[in-house]
Amino acid sequence: MDDSIKMYSLSTCSHCKATKRFLNDCSVKYEFTDVDLLEGEERDAILEDVRRWNPNCSFPTIIIGEKVIVGYKENEIKEALGL
Repeated sequence: MDDSIKMYSLSTCSHCKATKRFLNDCSVKYEFTDVDLLEGEERDAILEDVRRWNPNCSFPTIIIGEKVIVGYKENEIKEALGL
């Protein structure tokens, strides 16, 4: 699978941790940003990005190719990854 996978998460969020664990278990390469660990302009810029994909700005927000999945939804993630 060539699509890059990007996840916006919070370091303290149980759903975010579960999603990371699931992606790791599936041996999927992904990038993630723990938004709550950022500060100032960097944080503002990332939150603007998140809102572009997910206007509610909730976490985790996972982008797989052009597909956006909000929350820990194992089946949707599997489907988007073609697993």
